Amino acid sequence: MGRIVVEVMPKPEILDPQGKAVAGALPRLGLSQFTGVRQGKRFELSVDGPVTEELLEAARQAAGTALSNPIIEDVVGVHEAEEN
Repeated sequence: MGRIVVEVMPKPEILDPQGKAVAGALPRLGLSQFTGVRQGKRFELSVDGPVTEELLEAARQAAGTALSNPIIEDVVGVHEAEEN
């Protein structure tokens, strides 16, 4: 069984209140070396059998239509999941 990972992030010009909240909390936890945080989404799509280029293309289509809102989000990655 294969897995495909789709990563989606808010467009740079879109406000990210969750990322801003995390960025504000990190210094209070002693983690002041980070200058910004953006929070996105990660989807894991399972497929029967190995991941092929055709399945990756289908995942890209799903990412652009069903898994993201192209008005406010960018699909930043579609790739086969690494085995742990």
